[in-house]
Amino acid sequence: MMNTLQGKRILLGISGGIAAYKSADLTRRLREHGASVRVVMTRSACEFITPLTMQALSGQPVHVELLDYKTEGAMGHIDLARWADVILVAPASANFMARLAHGQADDLLSTLCLASSVSITLAPAMNQQMWQNPATQANVTLLRDRGVTLLGPATGGQACGETGPGRMLEPLELVDALARGFISDRLSGLKLVITAGPTREAIDPVRYISNRSSGRMGYAVARAAAEAGGNVVLVSGPTQLHQPERIRCQPVTTAAEMHDAVMREIEDAEIFIAAAAVADYRCSQAAIQKIKKDNDELTLLLEKNPDILAAVAARKLPPFTVGFAAETENLLNYAQQKLFNKKLDMIAANQVGMNQGFDTEDNELQVIWSGGSIKLERAPKDRLARQLIRLIADRYHEKNTTQTH
Repeated sequence: MMNTLQGKRILLGISGGIAAYKSADLTRRLREHGASVRVVMTRSACEFITPLTMQALSGQPVHVELLDYKTEGAMGHIDLARWADVILVAPASANFMARLAHGQADDLLSTLCLASSVSITLAPAMNQQMWQNPATQANVTLLRDRGVTLLGPATGGQACGETGPGRMLEPLELVDALARGFISDRLSGLKLVITAGPTREAIDPVRYISNRSSGRMGYAVARAAAEAGGNVVLVSGPTQLHQPERIRCQPVTTAAEMHDAVMREIEDAEIFIAAAAVADYRCSQAAIQKIKKDNDELTLLLEKNPDILAAVAARKLPPFTVGFAAETENLLNYAQQKLFNKKLDMIAANQVGMNQGFDTEDNELQVIWSGGSIKLERAPKDRLARQLIRLIADRYHEKNTTQTH
Protein backbone atom coordinates (compact mmCIF):
# COMPACT_ATOMS: atom_id res chain seq x y z
CA MET A 1 0.00 0.00 0.00
CA MET A 2 1.29 3.46 -0.85
CA ASN A 3 2.29 5.74 2.02
CA THR A 4 -0.69 8.08 1.90
CA LEU A 5 0.53 10.12 4.87
CA GLN A 6 3.61 11.35 3.01
CA GLY A 7 3.37 15.14 2.85
CA LYS A 8 0.01 15.27 4.65
CA ARG A 9 -0.64 18.02 7.20
CA ILE A 10 -1.94 16.58 10.45
CA LEU A 11 -3.30 18.90 13.14
CA LEU A 12 -3.06 16.84 16.34
CA GLY A 13 -5.32 17.95 19.15
CA ILE A 14 -4.64 16.70 22.68
CA SER A 15 -7.33 17.00 25.35
CA GLY A 16 -7.01 16.21 29.05
CA GLY A 17 -6.57 12.58 30.05
CA ILE A 18 -3.92 10.10 31.12
CA ALA A 19 -3.82 8.73 27.55
CA ALA A 20 -2.13 12.00 26.52
CA TYR A 21 1.19 10.24 27.11
CA LYS A 22 0.47 8.17 23.98
CA SER A 23 0.27 11.35 21.91
CA ALA A 24 4.03 11.73 22.11
CA ASP A 25 4.60 8.39 20.39
CA LEU A 26 1.74 9.13 17.98
CA THR A 27 3.46 12.33 16.87
CA ARG A 28 6.72 10.47 16.31
CA ARG A 29 4.97 7.75 14.28
CA LEU A 30 3.14 10.26 12.10
CA ARG A 31 6.38 12.04 11.26
CA GLU A 32 8.05 8.71 10.49
CA HIS A 33 5.36 8.23 7.84
CA GLY A 34 6.22 11.58 6.27
CA ALA A 35 3.42 13.69 7.74
CA SER A 36 3.83 17.24 9.01
CA VAL A 37 2.38 17.56 12.51
CA ARG A 38 1.28 20.63 14.40
CA VAL A 39 0.01 20.20 17.94
CA VAL A 40 -2.80 22.02 19.74
CA MET A 41 -3.30 21.23 23.45
CA THR A 42 -6.07 22.09 25.86
CA ARG A 43 -5.03 23.53 29.21
CA SER A 44 -5.93 20.31 30.98
CA ALA A 45 -3.79 18.31 28.52
CA CYS A 46 -0.79 20.32 29.73
CA GLU A 47 -1.30 18.74 33.17
CA PHE A 48 -0.53 15.30 31.71
CA ILE A 49 2.20 16.06 29.14
CA THR A 50 4.13 19.25 28.57
CA PRO A 51 4.00 21.45 25.46
CA LEU A 52 7.80 21.35 25.44
CA THR A 53 7.74 17.58 24.91
CA MET A 54 5.28 17.87 22.05
CA GLN A 55 7.26 20.73 20.50
CA ALA A 56 10.43 18.64 20.53
CA LEU A 57 8.66 15.69 18.90
CA SER A 58 6.69 17.67 16.30
CA GLY A 59 9.46 20.11 15.45
CA GLN A 60 6.88 22.92 15.54
CA PRO A 61 5.63 25.39 18.18
CA VAL A 62 2.76 24.00 20.24
CA HIS A 63 -0.44 26.05 20.46
CA VAL A 64 -2.45 26.24 23.67
CA GLU A 65 -4.13 29.64 23.99
CA LEU A 66 -6.98 30.79 21.78
CA LEU A 67 -5.94 34.44 21.90
CA ASP A 68 -2.16 34.43 21.89
CA TYR A 69 -0.73 37.81 20.92
CA LYS A 70 2.58 36.15 19.99
CA THR A 71 1.06 33.91 17.33
CA GLU A 72 -2.36 35.25 16.33
CA GLY A 73 -0.97 37.53 13.62
CA ALA A 74 1.22 34.92 11.94
CA MET A 75 -0.53 31.61 12.68
CA GLY A 76 -3.88 32.27 14.31
CA HIS A 77 -6.67 29.76 14.76
CA ILE A 78 -8.07 30.39 11.27
CA ASP A 79 -4.66 29.92 9.67
CA LEU A 80 -4.15 26.67 11.56
CA ALA A 81 -7.57 25.42 10.46
CA ARG A 82 -6.75 26.21 6.84
CA TRP A 83 -3.31 24.59 7.12
CA ALA A 84 -4.54 21.13 8.09
CA ASP A 85 -5.49 18.25 5.81
CA VAL A 86 -7.15 16.49 8.72
CA ILE A 87 -7.73 17.17 12.43
CA LEU A 88 -7.03 14.26 14.77
CA VAL A 89 -7.91 14.67 18.44
CA ALA A 90 -6.13 11.98 20.46
CA PRO A 91 -7.02 11.57 23.21
CA ALA A 92 -10.55 12.95 22.93
CA SER A 93 -12.00 13.19 26.44
CA ALA A 94 -15.69 12.94 27.27
CA ASN A 95 -15.66 16.64 28.10
CA PHE A 96 -14.11 17.63 24.77
CA MET A 97 -16.53 15.44 22.81
CA ALA A 98 -19.46 17.01 24.66
CA ARG A 99 -18.27 20.53 23.89
CA LEU A 100 -17.64 19.68 20.23
CA ALA A 101 -21.03 18.00 19.87
CA HIS A 102 -22.77 21.14 21.11
CA GLY A 103 -20.73 23.62 19.10
CA GLN A 104 -18.83 25.26 21.93
CA ALA A 105 -15.74 27.27 21.00
CA ASP A 106 -14.30 28.26 24.37
CA ASP A 107 -10.70 27.17 23.74
CA LEU A 108 -8.32 26.94 20.79
CA LEU A 109 -8.91 23.26 19.94
CA SER A 110 -12.72 23.43 19.89
CA THR A 111 -12.57 26.68 17.90
CA LEU A 112 -10.29 25.07 15.31
CA CYS A 113 -12.70 22.19 14.86
CA LEU A 114 -15.58 24.60 14.20
CA ALA A 115 -13.50 26.84 11.91
CA SER A 116 -12.13 24.03 9.72
CA SER A 117 -13.65 22.47 6.63
CA VAL A 118 -11.46 19.35 6.72
CA SER A 119 -12.46 16.02 8.22
CA ILE A 120 -12.28 15.59 11.99
CA THR A 121 -11.24 12.32 13.60
CA LEU A 122 -11.50 11.58 17.32
CA ALA A 123 -9.73 8.89 19.34
CA PRO A 124 -11.87 8.67 22.51
CA ALA A 125 -10.18 7.89 25.82
CA MET A 126 -12.01 7.83 29.16
CA ASN A 127 -13.21 5.68 32.03
CA GLN A 128 -15.41 2.84 30.81
CA GLN A 129 -18.41 4.08 32.79
CA MET A 130 -18.03 7.56 31.26
CA TRP A 131 -17.93 6.04 27.77
CA GLN A 132 -21.09 4.01 28.37
CA ASN A 133 -22.98 6.88 29.97
CA PRO A 134 -26.09 7.77 27.92
CA ALA A 135 -24.98 11.41 27.67
CA THR A 136 -21.66 10.39 26.09
CA GLN A 137 -23.35 7.94 23.74
CA ALA A 138 -25.82 10.63 22.66
CA ASN A 139 -22.88 12.91 21.89
CA VAL A 140 -21.20 10.11 19.92
CA THR A 141 -24.34 9.69 17.80
CA LEU A 142 -24.55 13.44 17.21
CA LEU A 143 -20.89 13.68 16.19
CA ARG A 144 -21.12 10.73 13.80
CA ASP A 145 -24.26 12.17 12.23
CA ARG A 146 -22.26 15.32 11.49
CA GLY A 147 -19.51 13.39 9.73
CA VAL A 148 -16.98 13.15 12.54
CA THR A 149 -14.99 9.90 12.48
CA LEU A 150 -14.40 8.02 15.73
CA LEU A 151 -11.50 5.60 16.02
CA GLY A 152 -12.03 3.34 19.01
CA PRO A 153 -12.13 3.19 21.88
CA ALA A 154 -10.58 -0.19 22.61
CA THR A 155 -11.61 -2.47 25.46
CA GLY A 156 -9.16 -3.44 28.19
CA GLY A 157 -7.57 -2.49 31.47
CA GLN A 158 -7.62 1.19 32.34
CA ALA A 159 -5.44 3.48 34.47
CA CYS A 160 -8.21 3.68 37.05
CA GLY A 161 -8.01 -0.09 37.57
CA GLU A 162 -11.30 -0.87 35.85
CA THR A 163 -11.73 -2.94 32.70
CA GLY A 164 -14.01 -2.13 29.78
CA PRO A 165 -14.39 0.10 26.71
CA GLY A 166 -12.60 3.43 26.86
CA ARG A 167 -8.91 2.82 26.12
CA MET A 168 -7.41 5.00 23.41
CA LEU A 169 -6.22 3.04 20.40
CA GLU A 170 -2.47 2.49 20.17
CA PRO A 171 -0.48 5.02 18.10
CA LEU A 172 0.25 2.63 15.21
CA GLU A 173 -3.44 1.70 15.00
CA LEU A 174 -4.32 5.37 14.72
CA VAL A 175 -1.63 5.97 12.09
CA ASP A 176 -2.92 3.06 9.97
CA ALA A 177 -6.53 4.22 10.28
CA LEU A 178 -5.60 7.80 9.40
CA ALA A 179 -3.68 6.61 6.34
CA ARG A 180 -6.66 4.54 5.15
CA GLY A 181 -8.81 7.65 5.41
CA PHE A 182 -6.95 9.17 2.46
CA ILE A 183 -7.62 6.11 0.25
CA SER A 184 -10.77 5.53 -1.77
CA ASP A 185 -11.91 3.36 -4.68
CA ARG A 186 -13.48 6.18 -6.73
CA LEU A 187 -11.11 5.53 -9.63
CA SER A 188 -10.46 1.84 -9.03
CA GLY A 189 -9.68 -0.03 -12.25
CA LEU A 190 -9.32 3.14 -14.33
CA LYS A 191 -6.22 4.28 -16.18
CA LEU A 192 -5.39 8.00 -15.99
CA VAL A 193 -2.81 9.83 -18.05
CA ILE A 194 -1.79 13.08 -16.34
CA THR A 195 0.64 15.71 -17.60
CA ALA A 196 2.55 18.03 -15.27
CA GLY A 197 5.27 20.63 -15.19
CA PRO A 198 6.65 22.91 -17.89
CA THR A 199 8.23 22.01 -21.20
CA ARG A 200 11.52 23.40 -22.48
CA GLU A 201 12.06 24.38 -26.11
CA ALA A 202 15.71 24.77 -27.11
CA ILE A 203 17.04 28.04 -28.48
CA ASP A 204 20.60 26.73 -28.55
CA PRO A 205 22.48 24.09 -26.50
CA VAL A 206 22.38 26.23 -23.33
CA ARG A 207 19.20 28.32 -23.61
CA TYR A 208 15.53 27.44 -23.86
CA ILE A 209 11.99 28.83 -23.85
CA SER A 210 9.95 27.74 -20.83
CA ASN A 211 7.60 29.05 -18.12
CA ARG A 212 7.29 29.31 -14.35
CA SER A 213 5.36 26.08 -13.75
CA SER A 214 6.77 24.08 -10.84
CA GLY A 215 4.69 20.96 -11.55
CA ARG A 216 3.31 20.91 -7.99
CA MET A 217 -0.35 20.95 -9.00
CA GLY A 218 0.04 18.19 -11.58
CA TYR A 219 2.01 16.00 -9.18
CA ALA A 220 -0.60 16.61 -6.47
CA VAL A 221 -3.35 15.55 -8.89
CA ALA A 222 -1.39 12.40 -9.76
CA ARG A 223 -0.99 11.50 -6.08
CA ALA A 224 -4.68 12.13 -5.41
CA ALA A 225 -5.67 9.96 -8.38
CA ALA A 226 -3.47 7.12 -7.12
CA GLU A 227 -4.97 7.44 -3.63
CA ALA A 228 -8.39 7.11 -5.29
CA GLY A 229 -7.36 3.76 -6.75
CA GLY A 230 -6.40 4.88 -10.26
CA ASN A 231 -3.67 3.38 -12.40
CA VAL A 232 -1.74 6.59 -13.05
CA VAL A 233 0.77 7.44 -15.75
CA LEU A 234 2.44 10.81 -15.12
CA VAL A 235 4.04 12.46 -18.15
CA SER A 236 6.21 15.13 -16.59
CA GLY A 237 8.28 17.97 -17.94
CA PRO A 238 11.43 19.01 -16.05
CA THR A 239 10.75 19.65 -12.34
CA GLN A 240 12.58 19.49 -9.02
CA LEU A 241 9.90 17.21 -7.52
CA HIS A 242 10.25 13.63 -6.33
CA GLN A 243 8.41 10.97 -8.30
CA PRO A 244 5.20 10.04 -6.44
CA GLU A 245 4.78 6.51 -5.11
CA ARG A 246 2.86 3.87 -7.07
CA ILE A 247 2.83 6.01 -10.20
CA ARG A 248 4.52 5.27 -13.51
CA CYS A 249 6.41 8.41 -14.49
CA GLN A 250 7.56 9.28 -18.00
CA PRO A 251 9.98 12.23 -18.00
CA VAL A 252 10.03 14.44 -21.10
CA THR A 253 11.56 17.79 -21.99
CA THR A 254 9.86 19.29 -25.03
CA ALA A 255 6.23 19.69 -26.04
CA ALA A 256 6.77 17.30 -28.94
CA GLU A 257 8.13 14.65 -26.56
CA MET A 258 5.17 15.17 -24.21
CA HIS A 259 2.77 14.84 -27.17
CA ASP A 260 4.36 11.57 -28.28
CA ALA A 261 4.39 10.14 -24.74
CA VAL A 262 0.72 11.02 -24.20
CA MET A 263 -0.31 9.51 -27.54
CA ARG A 264 1.48 6.26 -26.70
CA GLU A 265 -0.43 5.96 -23.42
CA ILE A 266 -3.85 7.39 -24.25
CA GLU A 267 -5.19 4.45 -26.27
CA ASP A 268 -6.46 2.50 -23.25
CA ALA A 269 -6.90 5.42 -20.81
CA GLU A 270 -10.30 6.33 -19.39
CA ILE A 271 -9.28 9.77 -18.09
CA PHE A 272 -6.81 12.39 -19.32
CA ILE A 273 -5.86 15.37 -17.14
CA ALA A 274 -3.71 18.02 -18.80
CA ALA A 275 -2.15 19.89 -15.89
CA ALA A 276 1.15 20.63 -17.67
CA ALA A 277 2.05 24.15 -18.77
CA VAL A 278 3.06 23.25 -22.31
CA ALA A 279 5.00 25.85 -24.30
CA ASP A 280 2.79 27.10 -27.12
CA TYR A 281 5.74 27.78 -29.43
CA ARG A 282 9.20 26.40 -30.20
CA CYS A 283 12.08 27.70 -32.27
CA SER A 284 11.72 26.76 -35.91
CA GLN A 285 15.41 25.94 -35.94
CA ALA A 286 17.42 25.70 -32.75
CA ALA A 287 21.03 26.78 -33.09
CA ILE A 288 23.58 23.97 -33.04
CA GLN A 289 26.16 26.09 -31.20
CA LYS A 290 25.69 28.65 -28.42
CA ILE A 291 24.48 31.96 -29.85
CA LYS A 292 26.98 34.74 -29.18
CA LYS A 293 25.76 38.20 -28.21
CA ASP A 294 27.33 39.89 -31.21
CA ASN A 295 24.26 41.98 -32.03
CA ASP A 296 22.12 44.39 -30.02
CA GLU A 297 19.00 42.52 -31.10
CA LEU A 298 18.18 38.85 -31.64
CA THR A 299 15.22 37.63 -33.64
CA LEU A 300 13.81 34.17 -33.02
CA LEU A 301 11.46 32.54 -35.51
CA LEU A 302 8.87 30.51 -33.61
CA GLU A 303 6.37 27.90 -34.73
CA LYS A 304 3.42 26.38 -32.94
CA ASN A 305 3.82 23.26 -30.85
CA PRO A 306 1.28 20.43 -31.14
CA ASP A 307 -1.85 21.02 -29.05
CA ILE A 308 -1.84 17.90 -26.87
CA LEU A 309 -5.15 18.61 -25.14
CA ALA A 310 -7.00 19.25 -28.41
CA ALA A 311 -5.48 16.15 -30.00
CA VAL A 312 -6.71 13.92 -27.17
CA ALA A 313 -10.19 15.48 -27.08
CA ALA A 314 -10.51 15.08 -30.87
CA ARG A 315 -9.95 11.32 -30.84
CA LYS A 316 -12.74 9.13 -32.22
CA LEU A 317 -13.30 7.66 -28.76
CA PRO A 318 -11.77 10.24 -26.42
CA PRO A 319 -11.21 9.63 -22.73
CA PHE A 320 -12.85 11.85 -20.14
CA THR A 321 -10.72 14.92 -20.83
CA VAL A 322 -9.85 17.58 -18.27
CA GLY A 323 -7.94 20.73 -19.16
CA PHE A 324 -6.33 23.46 -17.10
CA ALA A 325 -6.48 27.17 -17.87
CA ALA A 326 -3.93 29.47 -16.26
CA GLU A 327 -4.87 33.05 -17.03
CA THR A 328 -3.78 36.53 -15.95
CA GLU A 329 -7.12 38.14 -16.92
CA ASN A 330 -10.69 37.29 -17.96
CA LEU A 331 -10.35 33.94 -16.23
CA LEU A 332 -13.89 32.60 -16.57
CA ASN A 333 -14.38 33.83 -20.12
CA TYR A 334 -11.15 32.28 -21.42
CA ALA A 335 -11.76 29.05 -19.51
CA GLN A 336 -15.28 28.66 -20.90
CA GLN A 337 -14.01 29.32 -24.42
CA LYS A 338 -11.35 26.66 -23.98
CA LEU A 339 -13.89 24.17 -22.61
CA PHE A 340 -16.18 24.73 -25.61
CA ASN A 341 -13.62 25.10 -28.41
CA LYS A 342 -11.64 22.01 -27.48
CA LYS A 343 -14.73 19.94 -26.59
CA LEU A 344 -13.48 19.14 -23.08
CA ASP A 345 -15.44 17.39 -20.35
CA MET A 346 -14.12 19.70 -17.64
CA ILE A 347 -11.69 22.53 -17.12
CA ALA A 348 -9.94 23.76 -13.99
CA ALA A 349 -9.09 27.46 -14.22
CA ASN A 350 -6.80 29.46 -11.99
CA GLN A 351 -5.55 33.02 -11.92
CA VAL A 352 -1.79 33.34 -12.26
CA GLY A 353 0.57 36.23 -11.69
CA MET A 354 3.79 37.16 -9.98
CA ASN A 355 2.64 35.85 -6.58
CA GLN A 356 -0.22 33.61 -7.57
CA GLY A 357 -0.55 30.14 -9.06
CA PHE A 358 3.06 29.38 -10.01
CA ASP A 359 5.77 28.61 -7.44
CA THR A 360 3.30 28.66 -4.55
CA GLU A 361 2.23 26.02 -2.03
CA ASP A 362 -1.47 26.83 -2.38
CA ASN A 363 -3.91 27.75 -5.09
CA GLU A 364 -7.61 28.13 -5.87
CA LEU A 365 -9.56 26.72 -8.81
CA GLN A 366 -12.74 27.49 -10.69
CA VAL A 367 -13.89 24.13 -12.09
CA ILE A 368 -16.31 24.27 -15.02
CA TRP A 369 -18.17 21.60 -16.98
CA SER A 370 -21.20 21.58 -19.24
CA GLY A 371 -24.10 22.62 -17.06
CA GLY A 372 -22.20 23.32 -13.88
CA SER A 373 -19.29 24.89 -12.06
CA ILE A 374 -17.83 25.14 -8.58
CA LYS A 375 -15.15 27.24 -6.95
CA LEU A 376 -12.54 25.41 -4.90
CA GLU A 377 -11.37 27.93 -2.34
CA ARG A 378 -7.71 28.69 -1.73
CA ALA A 379 -6.00 25.75 -0.06
CA PRO A 380 -2.77 23.74 -0.22
CA LYS A 381 -2.40 22.18 -3.65
CA ASP A 382 -2.57 18.61 -2.31
CA ARG A 383 -5.95 19.31 -0.74
CA LEU A 384 -7.19 21.04 -3.89
CA ALA A 385 -6.06 18.05 -5.93
CA ARG A 386 -8.08 15.64 -3.78
CA GLN A 387 -11.17 17.86 -4.17
CA LEU A 388 -10.62 18.03 -7.93
CA ILE A 389 -10.20 14.26 -8.23
CA ARG A 390 -13.48 13.73 -6.37
CA LEU A 391 -15.21 16.06 -8.86
CA ILE A 392 -13.61 14.31 -11.83
CA ALA A 393 -14.57 10.88 -10.51
CA ASP A 394 -18.17 11.95 -9.91
CA ARG A 395 -18.51 13.51 -13.36
CA TYR A 396 -16.80 10.56 -15.06
CA HIS A 397 -19.12 8.03 -13.44
CA GLU A 398 -22.17 10.21 -14.09
CA LYS A 399 -21.27 10.53 -17.78
CA ASN A 400 -20.63 6.82 -18.22
CA THR A 401 -23.77 5.85 -16.33
CA THR A 402 -25.80 8.17 -18.57
CA GLN A 403 -24.23 6.76 -21.74
CA THR A 404 -24.95 3.15 -20.75
CA HIS A 405 -28.66 3.76 -20.13
